[in-house]
Amino acid sequence: MIKFIKNFRKDEAGAVTVDWVVLTAAVVGLSAAAYTSIKSGATGLTANVATYMSEQNPSTTK
Repeated sequence: MIKFIKNFRKDEAGAVTVDWVVLTAAVVGLSAAAYTSIKSGATGLTANVATYMSEQNPSTTK
């Protein structure tokens, strides 16, 4: 039983899995933050374009 505990303590395979889980969570978090930033900018740009287009009159525009 003592040998099993010593081998279990030396085994680092689980530590690598934890590292990958933390790294993946960080990437997902950064992706969500970037998406939020891009979404708000695109929404504002779309609203500005819609306002501009609604003010145009094709019959008077040269």
